[in-house]
Amino acid sequence: MMSGRFFYCLFLLTLASLWGCSAGNIPDSINVSPYYEPLTESQAEEIAGEVSIQSQGFESWMDLQAGLEDSLGYILRRPQQSVCVTRPGLTLTWEQVGDSVAELLALLPHLESHPELLSEHFEWLKVSPRTLLTGYYEPWLEASLTKGGVFQYPLYGVPEDLKTLNLGKFHHRWKGQTLVYRIGEDGVEPYLDREAIDGEGGLEGKGDELAWAKDPVDVFFLQIQGSGRLVLRDGSVKHILYGGKNGHKYVSLGKLLIERGFVPREEMSMQRIRAFLDAHPYVAQKLMFENPSYVFFHLSDVGPYGSIGSILTPRLSAAVDPTMVPLGSVLALKTNLMNYQSGETEPFTALVLAQDTGGAIKGTRMDLFCGSGEEAENLAGHLQEESEVFMLVSKRTLASAIK
Repeated sequence: MMSGRFFYCLFLLTLASLWGCSAGNIPDSINVSPYYEPLTESQAEEIAGEVSIQSQGFESWMDLQAGLEDSLGYILRRPQQSVCVTRPGLTLTWEQVGDSVAELLALLPHLESHPELLSEHFEWLKVSPRTLLTGYYEPWLEASLTKGGVFQYPLYGVPEDLKTLNLGKFHHRWKGQTLVYRIGEDGVEPYLDREAIDGEGGLEGKGDELAWAKDPVDVFFLQIQGSGRLVLRDGSVKHILYGGKNGHKYVSLGKLLIERGFVPREEMSMQRIRAFLDAHPYVAQKLMFENPSYVFFHLSDVGPYGSIGSILTPRLSAAVDPTMVPLGSVLALKTNLMNYQSGETEPFTALVLAQDTGGAIKGTRMDLFCGSGEEAENLAGHLQEESEVFMLVSKRTLASAIK
């Protein structure tokens, strides 16, 4: 029998969903809910003319085919007549998103000689009022499948006592929301937070360890990225992939460092965070505990995978808020990215695919997958760009899509 605490949680979630409701016409202030704004034909033509597959490391438009097919496969598994996004300026069903992806797939062989087809066949809808673009990558870290020596910090699989409840089964207001919990002495309880797991040994001796790392900061950064690669003692490499999380709110360590005066805002980067934590191990532990969110993993020989179940592609796959941007959809991204060789930022305009999600990715914010290794870490660690993002919707579906 479920405890009163469980129903109290449901009551709080009800209040949260009511608080978040909004309606109305397209707003004209950045302090309101995000919306979509169609570009004029000339604006779409101008930006479409700037799109470069070479900036993504591709040689041909056909290099996008595999990613687009993965996205379309995901979309076709959704209920086709269901609405997948409804925001001021745009309402779309899964069928309409799928039609748009299928049309782009059909155009790929022709885009090399006729790039203007991107503006002729698609309506370009700007994600407004703004988009903060950040980056994520696949870190590498030394690890061991057995504990011993310098390898003392566990990487956990999903614990057996972690339970997830689909709240949408109980009320339509909670559609898409889940409750992560465990059964404790008093009934339903929130799952263990970071301090309880890493500081108090809440999972020790339960057999959920997958591997052990050398450094707790390595474990923390792996959890932020969501997946990575383990270089084992024998030189072999294993993918360590996202398996689940404890249901607690994500708290940005970078934000805490700025608020406490440890790192100036203008110097903030992933590398700067790492340097501070390495130099102040005692403070680092306390700060990491202030982020109660905790990620669990599983091992694999392939990866990394995004939320749609496909392998992520550097500079093509992006993490989005699925309540703002439907997973599987095609986006155009206009921003600036760091050049690996020069260290300078350069213009970047390309098509990207919404194939992943992230705990910190809310509203119009977007996270670009930068790849694996040192160069990808450098790019992702410094990427914080105010950017422009446009959803591409087939003009054939537009009459029923724009509201």
